[in-house]
Amino acid sequence: MAFSVIRLILKPLIPKSISVQKTCIRCVSTRLAEVGILETPREQGKAYDTGQLFLHKIFGYRGIILFPWLAHVYDRDTAAKLDDRSLEDQTTAVGKEVKGKNHMYYQVLIDARDCPHIRAQTEAVTFLGNQDNSRALYAIPGLDYVAHEDILPYTSPEVTPIQHELFDKFLLHEPDTNPPFVAHDTLNAWQEKNHPWLQLSDVHRESTEGIRVTVIPFYMGCREAQQTHVYWWRYCVRLENRGTETVQLRERHWRIFSLSGTLETVRGRGVVGQEPVLSPEQPAFQYSSHVSLQAPSGHMWGTYKMERRDGTSFDCKIPPFSLESKSDDSSPHQFLGS
Repeated sequence: MAFSVIRLILKPLIPKSISVQKTCIRCVSTRLAEVGILETPREQGKAYDTGQLFLHKIFGYRGIILFPWLAHVYDRDTAAKLDDRSLEDQTTAVGKEVKGKNHMYYQVLIDARDCPHIRAQTEAVTFLGNQDNSRALYAIPGLDYVAHEDILPYTSPEVTPIQHELFDKFLLHEPDTNPPFVAHDTLNAWQEKNHPWLQLSDVHRESTEGIRVTVIPFYMGCREAQQTHVYWWRYCVRLENRGTETVQLRERHWRIFSLSGTLETVRGRGVVGQEPVLSPEQPAFQYSSHVSLQAPSGHMWGTYKMERRDGTSFDCKIPPFSLESKSDDSSPHQFLGS
């Protein structure tokens, strides 16, 4: 896969102590192709600008930054190091007992040429359709949310370095600026209009035996169905093997609590129809799914059953996360249909 070649080739070319530019190489099928010049990654706190080209450090795709989001990251691993005893009883707790830390994420476009080669859903950003059908969900292909530390910035002399249907709508080429792409008025208008369902606010992380699970929930809106209100969320999950032992995700076990007082249990094979293998060569897998409640808030938690190569298994914790509603006045399909 492309990302494994990128990690092997590119990471040694970016020593922390130097800022010398290096050639940016990418694997395309069985050949290497030059796509631009690598830049030194910025430290956390020094945000990248709209129009910055990058390679995803884990998934290896080419992308371009649209705009940043400042998120609160609730890292239960960090909290556990500080107080092991307090975390023992927090398996299902979702209050802010795990102190959030501000962290920069970015809304990005994914190069369409790379979509078939990455282990992440490329239609994971979804929104509700019209008011007449509460179950109509629409997807915008090739959008992603990327953490600051996963950005490998580069420059390219190409006027259209990223192939995506929204590239020309959202970005203008300005060769005298750095980066040489700036936000089009339509990007600013789209961000402002669709802010409620695009907004990334909370990120939840937890590791079990070297497998880190990151969950990002998004409120999508409320629809009326059969004289009741149905509240919708999507959630993006990334699983990353940070150890040396290969495992495979076999089952999922979710618990979904609604403010209305209901508790639902969901079990099933794999996720989104797959049972991904997480190995040192291909350590990550990312997907998204949806949940609806007949209450304005709730929370979810659960486990993934991971199987080792020797046939033994263990439960990998999914960090508890809140489902919180907010004002909803956007209609994103109106822009995309124009």
